[in-house]
Amino acid sequence: MNDDPHLWLEDVTGDDALAWVRERNEPTLAALSASDRFAELQAAAREILDTDDRIAYVRRRGEYLYNFWRDAEHPKGLWRRTTLDEYRRDRPAWDVLIDVDALAADEDENWVWAGASVNYPDYDRALISLSRGGADATVVREFDLTARSWVIDGFALPEQKSSVGWIDRDTVYVGADFGDQPDGHGSFTSSGYPRTVRRWARGTDLAAAPTVFTGEVSDVAVHAMCDPTPGYERHFVSRSVDFYNSVIYEVRDGELTAIDIPSDAGFGVRHDRMTIHLRSEWTVDGTTHPAGTLLAFDYPSYLAGDRTHRVLFAPDAHTSLQGFTYTRSHLVLETLRDVATRLVFLDIDTDEPVRVDGLPELATIGVLDTDPDHSDEIWLSSSSFTDPPNLLHGTTVDGVAVIKSSPAHYDASQVSASQHFAVSADGTRVPYFVVRRVGSSDGPDGPEGTEGTDSGGPRPTLLYGYGGFENSLTPGYLGIAGRNWIARGGVYVIANIRGGGEYGPRWHTQAQREGRHLVHEDFAAVARDLVDRAVTTPDRLAAQGGSNGGLLMGVMATGYPELFGALVCQVPLLDMRRYHLLLAGASWMAEYGDPDDPEQWAFISEYSPYQRLTAEVQPPAMLVTTSTRDDRVHPGHARKFVARMTELGHPVHYYENIEGGHGGAADNAQAAFKSALAYEFLWQTVGAGTA
Repeated sequence: MNDDPHLWLEDVTGDDALAWVRERNEPTLAALSASDRFAELQAAAREILDTDDRIAYVRRRGEYLYNFWRDAEHPKGLWRRTTLDEYRRDRPAWDVLIDVDALAADEDENWVWAGASVNYPDYDRALISLSRGGADATVVREFDLTARSWVIDGFALPEQKSSVGWIDRDTVYVGADFGDQPDGHGSFTSSGYPRTVRRWARGTDLAAAPTVFTGEVSDVAVHAMCDPTPGYERHFVSRSVDFYNSVIYEVRDGELTAIDIPSDAGFGVRHDRMTIHLRSEWTVDGTTHPAGTLLAFDYPSYLAGDRTHRVLFAPDAHTSLQGFTYTRSHLVLETLRDVATRLVFLDIDTDEPVRVDGLPELATIGVLDTDPDHSDEIWLSSSSFTDPPNLLHGTTVDGVAVIKSSPAHYDASQVSASQHFAVSADGTRVPYFVVRRVGSSDGPDGPEGTEGTDSGGPRPTLLYGYGGFENSLTPGYLGIAGRNWIARGGVYVIANIRGGGEYGPRWHTQAQREGRHLVHEDFAAVARDLVDRAVTTPDRLAAQGGSNGGLLMGVMATGYPELFGALVCQVPLLDMRRYHLLLAGASWMAEYGDPDDPEQWAFISEYSPYQRLTAEVQPPAMLVTTSTRDDRVHPGHARKFVARMTELGHPVHYYENIEGGHGGAADNAQAAFKSALAYEFLWQTVGAGTA
């Protein structure tokens, strides 16, 4: 690893490294940002991001609905609240609590909003997280919602990757930098997250706060949390030994009791019901349940050794459980069947299904918020590839109705969305969605012989993929892509490749570590299928992905270059020989493997893009983007890959935003600029002459 000539580019803010960044940014901006079309693409994206007509999504905390809002006048954003009656109005009156733009100006800091946590049940204090430039590391401060001011000598933490959560109004659990621990190691894991949690009382010195738990340096992170449900108050500690396996403890009177459940299972307790969502097969009480099953136990009885249980959800070859939540009277299951969403409502006492009126058909539906301690209130979102989002509100008893709607950002009257299946190298059928404009005389599948393209024949096509960490890509409204790609004649494709969670845990676990090649083979199969269906041709096919999806783009560039005319690679992992040594990389070894283990490096090296670059294999046209302030995926990945490409004589566009964090943008203006760069690059390459 020490023979890497570009290691100096890992010095994130070093003068030489930043000079290199600026030298690479300049030609990219000259090539992509000077055209009239770029200005149009940027303006369109900014209009969509800033419009006052978009839905202001809310979360209830007590009597108020809270929202964080950015627009052209407030690029850094407003944290605000209102009542339900006021929210129902077309133009609600908002009570602004924190103006981040004003705060940034007053303190001369580039603050980016990172979230708020309101205390329960008083709802009069909030822990506010602020990031400099969009990094994961945050500053935490306490805010008084009654006095509408920062709490002097309140709970506060300096900039770091910390964790903090309410126990009661005057006590919090906190994971932070406490210096060296009794075992001689520091307070953070090798992944850069807290490994020690303490119970901190108001008005006391954090350094003197009693330790609740200390994990190992090799762990990913340690968290403590309080379940404040009245009558069922409980405290838990979670020790994440890797990204997918955790040991859960209940804390009682300072003593920790390990809960005997599969370490990779999802765990939750609501009142006395314990739910276990399996990621692998489990035999319990004489019955073997497959991965993806949701089981219910009586929690006190389980701790006493009783394993009697009920099956709340059982997966099949087409259907998976994506998540679940509670209202006061119901358990709400969010399921996918061949990547189509369906909500199932179960009576909390009988586990029998109940009907909830008002749910839209043929839309992606998700639960946004509930208030289970007080009511059956539920907030839902619904959208499709061509239908703008709707916000639904109501109860699981009386039904739901649309309370807010987003405007259409482009004319989708002549746009169709269809699902297809490609066959991967091992014979697995891999679903993907195709969204495209069709001629007015074309049927839903387009003119005969073109598999749904418009009458112009094969079109510029953008294939998006991720394929990791059990993240499912479900249909949703394509505002910016619709305006800047589809409406201009491009075809947009989303690939539901393995590594995601579209078909439950097994869809992901088979593609971990030594199975990683399945992700790449699936994506390549979709690319080939698009050509076979005459949707596009290789020279008119582009692909895009970020983070883990950026790694996928790097693999396509070095392993499948003949399939694509262009690639957009964003905030990527690319040097898989050193990824575990850079920022949060060590936390992902359960996904990719340990490159320091020769047996594991053997399969990682088969695809690691940085090491796979050669002079002989010409990658497609590439745009590689990252952020200096990304403290999750190190910008050195993108920098070194581009430096190596340049060294080998391969042309490449590179752009690094000096701020923006892992999302690559700190505000709407930066997000619109980054989006316009990508679409202009795509129109110049695979879309040349058509838009």
